[in-house]
Amino acid sequence: MYDMPYATAATDALWRNISETLGDAPNDLTRGRDAWDIWQSPDLLLAQTCGLPYRAHLHAKVQLVGTPDYAIEGCPPGFYRSVIVVRKNDAAHALCDLEHRSMAYNEGLSQSGWAAPVAHFKQAGIAFETGPATGGHALSAQSVAKGHADFASLDALTWRMLHRQDPQLVKQLRVIDQTVPTPGLPYITSCSADADMIARAVQAGIKATTPEDLGLLHLKGLVHIPKAAYLALDIPKLP
Repeated sequence: MYDMPYATAATDALWRNISETLGDAPNDLTRGRDAWDIWQSPDLLLAQTCGLPYRAHLHAKVQLVGTPDYAIEGCPPGFYRSVIVVRKNDAAHALCDLEHRSMAYNEGLSQSGWAAPVAHFKQAGIAFETGPATGGHALSAQSVAKGHADFASLDALTWRMLHRQDPQLVKQLRVIDQTVPTPGLPYITSCSADADMIARAVQAGIKATTPEDLGLLHLKGLVHIPKAAYLALDIPKLP
């Protein structure tokens, strides 16, 4: 889910270390296939999903392996949040300044790009307009920078990684607010797999990965967040 080009080699190195511990595992990660096909495959060994797809559709079809901890500032281990970004020269300086303005979002089944801002604005009693569906957080950031939308809600780790991947884009934006922390993007496996064994392999793989690669991935470890913590969050209406 965080496979930015500059970190691809680090992701592959992490997987090699995990697969060596697992033993009978594919040498390479699957890329380029539909995420839902991967998540719902009876042969799924390990994948990362988002909290909203998990609680809306997947929780009875897969097992949780664990949640990677990316040490997001202001969040408990394994939790994350969204940052609300506007153009750098936008007149808005508080959430209330975004009332009735348009939000670019990656997709309707995104915790950080849709569910989190919906809950955040609802809690504040502020209405916003639904802007373009972009297909990705970086594309939502670009949509705001180009003036196609007034703001976007971006996964805090993606925002951090964009500082390296696309610093010129980041310079065109600024953070105006942050949502409350929610459970992060979990690793999942099929219902027929040994989830505890896979979790141990992931932990061993993380331990075997170089500090340089872990730094590129911002990965600190694997934590257990119970299923109930994911299911406790509301499922918002689709845009």
